[in-house]
Amino acid sequence: MRREAVFSSRIEGTQATLGELLAAEAGVSPERSPEDLREVGNYVAALEHGLNRLESLPLSLRLVRELHEKLMTGVRGDHATPGQFRRTQNWIGRPGCTLAEATYVPPPPGDLLDHLGRWEEFLHDESVPPLVHAAMMHYQFEAIHPFIDGNGRVGRLLVTLSLCARGVLPEPLLYLSAFFEATRNDYYDGLRGVTERSDWPGWLEYFLNGVARQSEDALSRAERINRQMAAWRDAFAGGGSKVPLQLIDLIGANPFLTPRGTERRLGVAYNTVMRAITALEAGGVLTKVGDSKRDRVFCARAILDILEEPARLVPEPSAIKSRTTRD
Repeated sequence: MRREAVFSSRIEGTQATLGELLAAEAGVSPERSPEDLREVGNYVAALEHGLNRLESLPLSLRLVRELHEKLMTGVRGDHATPGQFRRTQNWIGRPGCTLAEATYVPPPPGDLLDHLGRWEEFLHDESVPPLVHAAMMHYQFEAIHPFIDGNGRVGRLLVTLSLCARGVLPEPLLYLSAFFEATRNDYYDGLRGVTERSDWPGWLEYFLNGVARQSEDALSRAERINRQMAAWRDAFAGGGSKVPLQLIDLIGANPFLTPRGTERRLGVAYNTVMRAITALEAGGVLTKVGDSKRDRVFCARAILDILEEPARLVPEPSAIKSRTTRD
């Protein structure tokens, strides 16, 4: 979820990295602009909110407004009436361009609710295969552009929520924003192609290719993280203390930790935590970050490296071989 938040926000110009977000969540004072981290944090909060709300509320305009409010409150876009559809005309183009210079002009405010009403109906059209439906839904939302700001991020949030709502994803493990960010020009060209030439096949091919690549990517990362975690657990399973194993479980959720934060989370003595950290350092699991003698920070670099690898844009050789064998 945090990878998705970082890459979706990066498409809109936010520069925070996944490592910086994870470090901040572990209690490390951020070097990055707090505004950037707050924007990414809002994306995570909006996604978590949407997944929780799906248990009692279907995908709907009401949920979309809630997502937007979570996303835009307290950040640079909070002038954009969080949670409210726009009442003024907006447009897309280079920074500072006028309406006449825009590369795309969404529907005027007076027509907005009609378009959104038809879009909401389409959300529940189960005659369209789920992945094709998600691709079409995302394009339509971006074309309507119902908010003053934050449309791209809300639209990408909806892809994951749509697939979860349709039961395609039992857990939110597939995120396309890393693919969209790495192929940003193709992403915008695909959306523009539908608008200008009704090139639905081009957009669908691009979108489905992204699904394939990110599925392979997510599976590869998960398998490698699981192997690494299992190796660490085996290495420390015979020790006299269970605390090193507890720390390994913690870094499976966030590769950064601080001694004081760990002390609070585990409810054990500070010295016990430090002995466990020292043992994990000696075993190559943790590395100290920076030179600070106080407020020390440690990181499981092997996990962070897997998480921060660039998105794969071409099939893995094993995946190509597997498909060829099946064919």
